[in-house]
Order: sequence, then C-alpha cells, then structure tokens
Amino acid sequence: MTKLEKYYGKFKEDHRLTTRHGIVEFSVSMHYINESLKEMARRTQREPSCIKILDVGAGTGRYSIALSHEGYDVTAVELVQHNLDILLSKHEKVKCWPGDARNMPFLPDGAFDVTILFGPLYHLHTVEDKLAALTEAKRVTKKGGLIFAGYVMNEYAVLTYCFKERNILSCLDSRTLAPDFHTITNDERDLYSYVRLEDINELDEKAALVRTKIFAPDGAADYMRRELNALTEEEFQKFIEYQLSVCERPELLGASSHVVDVLCV
Repeated sequence: MTKLEKYYGKFKEDHRLTTRHGIVEFSVSMHYINESLKEMARRTQREPSCIKILDVGAGTGRYSIALSHEGYDVTAVELVQHNLDILLSKHEKVKCWPGDARNMPFLPDGAFDVTILFGPLYHLHTVEDKLAALTEAKRVTKKGGLIFAGYVMNEYAVLTYCFKERNILSCLDSRTLAPDFHTITNDERDLYSYVRLEDINELDEKAALVRTKIFAPDGAADYMRRELNALTEEEFQKFIEYQLSVCERPELLGASSHVVDVLCV
C-alpha cells in the first residue's frame, strides 16, 4: 500500500467538503464549473446529458455525483482503491475507472468537454509529473474544452505549518523550506506539493495551455475554521458570497489554501 493509499484509507474525504471551510471551497468551485457548463450548453445548443465531464482524482465523488445529478454525462478516475470503492458503493450514474492522472490509456483522445483535475496536482511533486498530468488532461479534452486544475498553495503551508504550528526553524534546518520560504517537497517524504503562482504559470506555458481565469475557491476559509463554525447560517452564507466576490482578486490568490486554474485546450 502506498503512502497516498494509507492516507486516504484513514482520511474522511467525504467529510472534508461538508465541513464549513470545505463547503466554501466546494460552493465556489461549483459556481465556476456550472457557469462554464451553462455557457458551453448555450453556445453549442446541447442538453446537459450531451456534455461529457471527466473528474480525475475524483476521490469519493463529491463533484462527480453533484454534476451527475445536474444531468451531465460524468466519468470519474481515481487512483486510491479505497476512495473508488466508496464512490462505487453509492450506485450513482457515474462511470468509474481506476487510474493514474499521468497515464489514462483507457480514455480516448478528445472525449470530454470539461476535465476536472482537483486532486492529482496536490500530490505530484516534480514539474515532470505535474506536466504529465496536465498533458494527459489536455489529450482527453476536446479542442476548445476546459480543464479545471487545482493546486495547494505554498504560502498556506508556510503560514499554517511553519508559523502557526511553530515548525519554521526545523523546516529551515532540514531544508524542507528554502531561504526564500518556498517549500521543498519530494515524493518519498511528503504527501502534498505546494506551489506559487509563478510555478503554475510555468506549467501552463510548458503544457501550451491558455488560462481563461484563475480563482481561489476557499481564500481565508481554511485559516478561519473555528470562526466559520461559530457563524450563524445566515452569516456563513454571507461569507460564501464574500468569497465569490473576491476569489479572482490577484492580491489574494497566493494566500488561499487552494487555487483553481481554468485552462482552455
């Protein structure tokens, strides 16, 4: 069993996106996905059932199932068998495949209108591996289609783990943090890989993908778990509205825990 399989065997992925900070991430991400899908349906004059979505790194199916319930034709690919088993146990109308984001030979070229890549890039450490996942997503997405690529951000890791949890000196001593405060991770030691906006820009250029927009689905939500939990339901809905209103602001993007890069093939 790999390190990733052990982690997701214990981690309750179904639960994460139903916590308040997870609901912010899910709600903002779905807003942008739905906005793009509705525009695509209007432009091509197709019903949702004729629009094909691929969810790579689908986990236990939070996005796959929600989009399937909206009538879209959804295919899910998941590397971790534990997650895939949970998704399959839900008996939803989602076509499921075990597979690695870097190599999906079971999927044909240009088969999908939209490809969601929210999990894999969190866990791929090298530029080569990240580029392989983006290139494979590009291969299976139709010309003119969209890729939603999710990343975990460097400053979130530094502010929470290094400073809030007071690991800054040990990280500098062990050289898991560079003198410029850029995280240094590797596949053998670390589960997550953290990036800055310039790293994402470099990947887009190498993959020859064109950004249509970039947004922060959760912003400060992950820093404010206790405060979000203390809000009334009405106050919490206002926080989601706030995040939607600021999620594309460039001065806030890099400090979000996640960023989603929307790319045109």
